[in-house]
Amino acid sequence: MPRFAANLAYLFTERPLIERFGAAAAAGFKAVELQFPYDHAPSVVKAELDRHGLTMLGINTAPGQTAAGEFGVAAIPGREQEFATLFKQALDYIVAIGGRQIHCLAGKVPPEQRPAAESTFLRNLERAADLAAANNITLLIEPINPRDRPDYFLTRAEHAADIIAKVGRPNVRVQFDFYHVQIVGGDLIRRFEKHLPLVGHVQIAAVPSRHEPDEGEINYPAVFEAVDRLGYGNWIGCEYRPRARTEDGLGWARGYGVTPRR
Repeated sequence: MPRFAANLAYLFTERPLIERFGAAAAAGFKAVELQFPYDHAPSVVKAELDRHGLTMLGINTAPGQTAAGEFGVAAIPGREQEFATLFKQALDYIVAIGGRQIHCLAGKVPPEQRPAAESTFLRNLERAADLAAANNITLLIEPINPRDRPDYFLTRAEHAADIIAKVGRPNVRVQFDFYHVQIVGGDLIRRFEKHLPLVGHVQIAAVPSRHEPDEGEINYPAVFEAVDRLGYGNWIGCEYRPRARTEDGLGWARGYGVTPRR
């Protein structure tokens, strides 16, 4: 049976972040993932994880200059030192809270800079992967659809697989978000099976709404059956925007073991 984790940047946002850990546990989740928890001391986050018996999965590197619309710097030429600083921040944080993964945000790159950006991304990932390996941390790179993130460097699972092959580090893996992959190419089950040896984490949301995975054009029961049958075995992150109150939209998850604690 697939195991589902709550992405606390998307779920339970009716509450402040620190209160979302308890809400996720009460709703029946046994694992969580974050995005940018850096406004909170790691000790505070770790205390919540321990208090509620939650497994901590991953966080993202900080996005850079958010006011300028940035979403990562790992593939941006000339920003190597900034990425090194942001990655150290993420590595120190994930180790302190007992997590497992860091999603290295590649960033937005105009077409004319893409050849240089790929070289930059490769070098940054090589250095980061070596630092992460010493702490038993996996790095994730995620193809993100250009409709949501125009000019994002990495958009296709096939490109991510090529990057991973060139980096040549076993702790660099694909974050395979069925939402993004459907928008960029579809053919979900076949492409998931093809890339499964490189998949480090999975995420889900409905297409096109990005709401609960019980509407839209993806047949998620078939996807979940395939993920199970193919032997993925790790957590699936729920990175969707609830239609209303988070708890009210969790009916889809009841058959998969996400049931409220009594």
